[in-house]
Amino acid sequence: MEEPQELRRHSNVDDLVTLEAMGHKQELQRNFSKISMLGLAFAILNTWTALSASITLALPSGGPSSVIWGLIVAGLCNLCLAASLAEFLSSYPTAGGQYHWAAIVSSSRWSRGISYVTGWINVSGWVALTATGPLLGSSFVIDIITFLNPSYESATWHEFLIYIAFTAIALIINTFATRLLPMFNQAAFLWSIAGFIIISITILSCAAPNYQSGSFVYGEFINEVGWPDGVAWMLGLLQGAFALTGFDATAHMIEEIPNAQIEGPKIMLYCIGIGMFSGFIFLSCLLFVLKDIDNVIESAAGPLLQIFFDATGNSAGSVCLLIFPLICMVFTSTALMTTSARMTYAFARDRGLPFSRVWAKVHPTLDVPLNALLWTTGWVIIFGLILLGSSSTFNAITAASVVALGVTYAIPPAINLLRGGNMLPETRSFKLSTPMRWFCSLVGIAWSILTTVLFVFPPELPVTPGNMNYCIAAFGIILFIAVSTWIVDGRKNYRGPHVDIDALVKGADSASVDETNPTFKEAMKN
Repeated sequence: MEEPQELRRHSNVDDLVTLEAMGHKQELQRNFSKISMLGLAFAILNTWTALSASITLALPSGGPSSVIWGLIVAGLCNLCLAASLAEFLSSYPTAGGQYHWAAIVSSSRWSRGISYVTGWINVSGWVALTATGPLLGSSFVIDIITFLNPSYESATWHEFLIYIAFTAIALIINTFATRLLPMFNQAAFLWSIAGFIIISITILSCAAPNYQSGSFVYGEFINEVGWPDGVAWMLGLLQGAFALTGFDATAHMIEEIPNAQIEGPKIMLYCIGIGMFSGFIFLSCLLFVLKDIDNVIESAAGPLLQIFFDATGNSAGSVCLLIFPLICMVFTSTALMTTSARMTYAFARDRGLPFSRVWAKVHPTLDVPLNALLWTTGWVIIFGLILLGSSSTFNAITAASVVALGVTYAIPPAINLLRGGNMLPETRSFKLSTPMRWFCSLVGIAWSILTTVLFVFPPELPVTPGNMNYCIAAFGIILFIAVSTWIVDGRKNYRGPHVDIDALVKGADSASVDETNPTFKEAMKN
């Protein structure tokens, strides 16, 4: 039987061989363990925090029934989608993720074009999603100030400065503490779970015995948005969809975890499962202690802080509880930037971006794709400047990020089904049965289509310039950029992913690997 050290060495070399079979040399260190990668994935979803911060999406549009059961519907559909993508990840564990997989399963005639557009949509989606962490963090800070100082008048530039502070913290940690990122993400996971448990116990114990009824928490329906009841309830699904977006982070970070083909698919599914469980419990606790829905929706201090105060009756205690999700936003902002930079780096490595050689560089001493980090940071700051001018436009950009990622989730399994559903190698470590693959893929694709449509709906009727949903315009701009850059630059320079199928099948024992690669030498040591 092999010793653990020998097993690790074999796994490290296997990872190198697999990556080189897909046309790339190992440049980033595989520093993340299974737990730290799960911490990063969960920090990005941070489902209970995202749900609580966006609870005003669903309360007027379906009420508690939409809040609770919308999460379950979103969770099950995302599990189906993640299971479909987990098969791709176990077959081709590369940071490129969806655009790489789309290229492999597409016909040779359309492969480069489909891959290029998918890559641009994914890069754009992740850059825009990175802005949501600082945005939610800054809103929590403003909520605290407003709660403690009722006479305070919030100005957009106040929120902008706090937004920039969150972005700067994320950039500094990603740039200068890359070797500490695994521990940082483990801390993020533990902090989030601790916050979920402490807040849940505290608000339930402080509010006892004055709880809402079970029929209210799990069955109350409210429609204050003007849409027909069925449409209103479905619009409430957007809360759950937002809270579970970003599970493909595992794919874009896959080149930094050992034993990637086996562990990656598990982590992708685990983070959704934990998010569903913690989110369901946390939302139930919030709704049991909630006193007045209209007061929560309209509260100047934000819905979460208002519910905490309803439960505890103590201002200082409520603020202390809000510190947990506030610190979670520091972890989330950092993890979002990490993943967005890796996605940018991977796409540039395949020459998918203008000046790709610049964005694909890994800094020799910092061991991070520094230019890709600066690319993400630059766009996040630009989005922040848009916030100064128009919050509705900024909200459209963040909504477009969810739409963009959802579209890329559906593309690889859709192409796979259209071509018979058996385009992946039989030797993959994560494998669904044929009926289950078709079921999960069809449910996931239908969910992506549904949420894409719902995310472009105006949130309420009648539609005015103030409540109009400009998400469709933001996503249209993403598509326009993707297609136009393909015409101008991509069709000439984009090479698309390359896969050596024989090397993937042979594995580490018989496939060749570049033994001059410093990362190979490091793998042999470990």
